[in-house]
Amino acid sequence: MLKTRAYEELIDFIAAGTTPESLIHFHPSEAAKERVADLIWREKNDRLSPDEKAELDQYMMLEHLLRLAKARAHQYLSAS
Repeated sequence: MLKTRAYEELIDFIAAGTTPESLIHFHPSEAAKERVADLIWREKNDRLSPDEKAELDQYMMLEHLLRLAKARAHQYLSAS
């Protein structure tokens, strides 16, 4: 069974369009959180395949960008 990559729901959220408010309130699903936690645990225990390592790296990069975007959204809302 092919698991959905953890970062795909972030991409779907962005692709669907967003507002500062919806961006601030966005949180990954429990399934995505569990997937990332599993990948992190397996990375620490040297059990990640190269594809899983790439998935984790991509998720972490997108999560960082999401945090930056949320901070900017707060700025936009407080300025208006």
